[in-house]
Amino acid sequence: MAIPQLTPEERKAALEKAKAARIKRAEVRDQLKSGELTLADVLKQKDDPVIGRMKVSTLIETLPGYGKAKAEKVMNELHIAESRRLRGLGERQEAALLERLA
Repeated sequence: MAIPQLTPEERKAALEKAKAARIKRAEVRDQLKSGELTLADVLKQKDDPVIGRMKVSTLIETLPGYGKAKAEKVMNELHIAESRRLRGLGERQEAALLERLA
């Protein structure tokens, strides 16, 4: 697939949109880390196009007491692919994730 050629204005708009998405995902991670949001709150927002694109592993790593190793272990236990994003979680995977981490 060829990379589309964007005009400078289109490129600038795309960069701004990507920056806003990164900022919003960072805010959600900060709120989760500080306890303002729970894992269930974040999973309820998975239909949001920005939050839905967050990786499940990144979300788990954000939780207090979890790092890369524990997140990987949880993902393997629950049979969630490393590349899975929040929007792609099935009902059973979501329920298992809440049960395991709540």
